[in-house]
Amino acid sequence: METIECIKTRRSIRRFTDQPVSDEVLKEILEAVRWAPSWRNTQCWRIIVVKDPSIKASLSQLLSENNPATKGVQEAPLLLVLCAQLGISGYTEKGPAGNKGDWFMFDAALAAQTLCLAAHALGLGTVHVGNIKHAEVDKLLGLPEDIVSVEIIPLGYPAQTPDPRPRKEIPEFVFLDRYGQSLDI
Repeated sequence: METIECIKTRRSIRRFTDQPVSDEVLKEILEAVRWAPSWRNTQCWRIIVVKDPSIKASLSQLLSENNPATKGVQEAPLLLVLCAQLGISGYTEKGPAGNKGDWFMFDAALAAQTLCLAAHALGLGTVHVGNIKHAEVDKLLGLPEDIVSVEIIPLGYPAQTPDPRPRKEIPEFVFLDRYGQSLDI
């Protein structure tokens, strides 16, 4: 699959078949994540692969109330819990670089999108599930103090693929030289 096609056809998948994801396919996806860009190559992301049905059930109880991804978290063959190590992304030997603080969310997002695009290219579906009870997820998974959960990504073969949602037109979010000045392309 071509890169642009992969980007344009990826969807948030919330229903999965019961077809298992092979270790070979999982490894290929994780290998793609390994190559995701990060601030100063800190690679602050950590991923917990959850296969245990009881842990998956417990995680599904830690989503926000009425979260549309709950059933997908319960049914997906695998859950990938994306975590990040604090205090390394966005930092130099002298401390924080710039005024943005810890860059872990930026780097975790790069890893997450790389993961989701790689999965889609291999015929699998994913959805970003970030509205979770983070402290409880961290405790359930035994995360050390310097590692925090960012999101849960269910992974499996899509049972259904939704139609694309409306997208903003380029002039709505791209400007020339200064904010608010149109870029005519």
